[in-house]
Amino acid sequence: MTLPASMRHVDHGAGGPPSVLAIRTGPLPELRDGEVLVRVAWAGVNRPDVIQREGRYPPPPDASPLLGLEVSGEIVAIGAGVEQWKIGDLVCALCNGGGYAEYVAVPAGQVLPVPRGFSLLQAAALPETFFTVWTNVFERGRLAAGETLLVHGGSSGIGLAAIQLAKARGARVFTTVGNAAKAQACRDAGADLAIDYRQQDFVAEVAAATGKRGVDVILDMVGGDYIGRNLRCLAIDGRLVQIAFLKGPKVEVDWTPLMVRRLTYTGSTLRPRSAADKTRLAQDLLREAWPLLEAGRVLPRIHREFDLEQAAEAHALMESSEHIGKIMLRVAA
Repeated sequence: MTLPASMRHVDHGAGGPPSVLAIRTGPLPELRDGEVLVRVAWAGVNRPDVIQREGRYPPPPDASPLLGLEVSGEIVAIGAGVEQWKIGDLVCALCNGGGYAEYVAVPAGQVLPVPRGFSLLQAAALPETFFTVWTNVFERGRLAAGETLLVHGGSSGIGLAAIQLAKARGARVFTTVGNAAKAQACRDAGADLAIDYRQQDFVAEVAAATGKRGVDVILDMVGGDYIGRNLRCLAIDGRLVQIAFLKGPKVEVDWTPLMVRRLTYTGSTLRPRSAADKTRLAQDLLREAWPLLEAGRVLPRIHREFDLEQAAEAHALMESSEHIGKIMLRVAA
């Protein structure tokens, strides 16, 4: 296959509001040993992309400076040492950046097959979301069948994936949302209880729903004053897993419940993790989550699709938090 000398990509310049995003033309990424080159069909839009655009989430030194952490498409070139993939394979991939482009180079271990029965659009909605949910809810949070999970931001792509995966693996799931439509979307995804945080106190609602026992695991992307309130929601030996701080990382907290109820407070970010770690996560997903996807027990919800040239509009929608599910960029679909 003859590759072009240049490609279109989204550039965020020195950073700023969504309006800084613009289409530029530049060289294709250099393919390193152990990588594959993917001709991108679709790219997912994620909150870390917004934070990077704002200048608050710089990429690792060896990563692409371009935005974009998940894609689907066709493998068009293979680097030295790659044996598990071939040119022409249709895949989805967790990128180390560079997904908002016509071509992206990805470590081969971070590439996964398109689940049977899935379109490339659906497949592109999986990697960043499912890697994040798996490592935080099931590894760090150690959620087990019969336990109860509380998911904040349940109508987000991550939230809906967490709800479905937890239910499919035998857990009870509560979630917080901002309006009735989002509550219904979460219930449709399997949530046992959807709490409107604008109208209800989630601490009181959790206490009432559990007979004051509390939940076993909380997945939180809010932070701020939610941290102390989360501690009050946890059962004995409960686990609070932090994946973002939309309300800020600095807050005064009464940590007494941490000791009294033997709680664990942990968290992680995905992007800085090693290629070996991400490869391991990909294999876990292929074994544990892909069968659920192919059986139709877990499905991504696509809120809206934009052309690559409309990346600014996609980011503005992400910042509004009005979406339910995933926001996607059409690159070469």
